[in-house]
Amino acid sequence: MTQVFLTIDIEIAWRHHAAGLEPAAVEARSIEPGGVGLRWQLDLLARHGLKASFFVDPLPARLYGLDPFRRIVAAVLDAGQEVQLHAHPNWAGATLANRRAHGSFELIDLSADGQRELLAEAAALLVAAGAPRPVAFRSGSYSANDDTLSALAAIGIGYDSSHNGAHHPWPSAIGLPASRIAPVARRGVIEVPVTVIEDTPGVWRNFQICALSTDEMRAALNHAIDENHAATVIVGHSFELANRAGLAPNRVHVRRFQALCALLSAWRERAPTAHFADCSGFPLDRNDQPLPANRWRRGRRQAEQAWSNLFAERTA
Repeated sequence: MTQVFLTIDIEIAWRHHAAGLEPAAVEARSIEPGGVGLRWQLDLLARHGLKASFFVDPLPARLYGLDPFRRIVAAVLDAGQEVQLHAHPNWAGATLANRRAHGSFELIDLSADGQRELLAEAAALLVAAGAPRPVAFRSGSYSANDDTLSALAAIGIGYDSSHNGAHHPWPSAIGLPASRIAPVARRGVIEVPVTVIEDTPGVWRNFQICALSTDEMRAALNHAIDENHAATVIVGHSFELANRAGLAPNRVHVRRFQALCALLSAWRERAPTAHFADCSGFPLDRNDQPLPANRWRRGRRQAEQAWSNLFAERTA
């Protein structure tokens, strides 16, 4: 069996903060946009009996306070899902008074000590919001390097899921091949890479709701099952199923997520969903290879993406 980690990154969207929206609107458009945000996703997961890991970025609590994150953490835990750590370092320099102010957008721009201090602060904020001590981390924008892994080990976090070959070597800068999708021990933690497929020969595309068509997701899962992959890591976001304005559903993305949940439910015996906190370990000697490129699947997805960009994103 291949363990499936359905991961959802939960974060305050910088674009809504930078636009100067009121705090309540920033939270609503980031966490519960268009009626297809966090609570809608939790409900769909529950109906299909699936496990998911919610990577929550608490650093905006520096300016928005802990209450929004207490609501997020409570919703996830009440639904029987797990909360893990996410972090976008630009919030370290942000203010409500000046929406243009920010820190570095890439975690890898910080020194090793700076990364460790920021990650320790983020973990403490997440616990203060009511979460159990996190055991897994994903960096914002997948921005991580080997110093990040050492920092995680130093603060007691055992899993990282930041390596993403579609964003390698920058800002996803961990010293692993872009095609690496199997878990591996590195710098005191277990790196569990985001799954990628081959888009065109030598070019990778991450397994993300807004990045792959339903056909590509089905093919990637079937490939992982047939090849007995150690893990499949799928990425979504709290705001990903809505249009960029956060005011209406993106019907293309909603249909993909619904289809993915139905597929994972149907294939649960061969590809069970899992939580990092309950993980009993991975085989670390695998050389799992991504799904090879297929121009017909790629062409159909490109047509679907064009429709999404032209119509679904403009739906008010």
